[in-house]
Amino acid sequence: MQTNPIEPMASGSPRTVLITGAAGGIGRATVNRFATSGWRVIGVDRSSFGEPFPDDGFFIQADISIGGNLESIFSQVHSHTGYLNALVNNAAVQVAKPIIKTSVEEWDAVMASNLRSVFLSAKLAYPLFKAASGGAIVNVSSVHAVATSANIAAYAASKGGLLALTRAMAIEFAPDNIRVNAILPGAVDTPMLRAGLNRDHVQGSDIQTRLDNLARKTVNGRIGTPAEIAHAIYFLADNTQSSFMTGQAMIVDGGATARLSTE
Repeated sequence: MQTNPIEPMASGSPRTVLITGAAGGIGRATVNRFATSGWRVIGVDRSSFGEPFPDDGFFIQADISIGGNLESIFSQVHSHTGYLNALVNNAAVQVAKPIIKTSVEEWDAVMASNLRSVFLSAKLAYPLFKAASGGAIVNVSSVHAVATSANIAAYAASKGGLLALTRAMAIEFAPDNIRVNAILPGAVDTPMLRAGLNRDHVQGSDIQTRLDNLARKTVNGRIGTPAEIAHAIYFLADNTQSSFMTGQAMIVDGGATARLSTE
């Protein structure tokens, strides 16, 4: 990453957010949410975005599980904007296998994408936040961090670790006016959720039946939408709405974790 001094954010400059996993279901909705609120959006994903990106921002196609790629990403942010007001660590991968069938390579790949990337991003984003006199980091964890199921151990462990990292980051970054919170989505209709239904933790002979059965497990009786999660992410990132929140884990799951599993 560039080592040149970073100039302070100029008065009147647009608020800028970097969103990883921008090409996924929640990521796309989050890009749209920030863009429609007047933020300059920088999106990152290992997959192509595949449609026009907001005009005043830009998209970087890169795999954030590789440390060198992250250094390149934040160097580009440094060159284009010189500051950040928010960082949304949304990118994640999932391995749906029993523990005894999960290889060390698969375990490490999940940790590199879901946990190590957040640690490295925070370090690289820090001087950009300093240039903006503070900001907010939103780590997208999962309800699997607090209540999980079979055949998803690596993913659950990475999301649980993300909660501990969120608390640690909140404590260390508070003196620099950088808030750090986590959001824990439940069942949200995304490509990752649909692919995960093959774990057979939800009954049904086809995807739609499994989705319907999964919806019945929530108190609301339905699955969430990416836009609903994006609204919650925006709430945590926007200092005018959540200025007194840091180090917290906000569950957005339709009430699924509120109900006893024995009922």
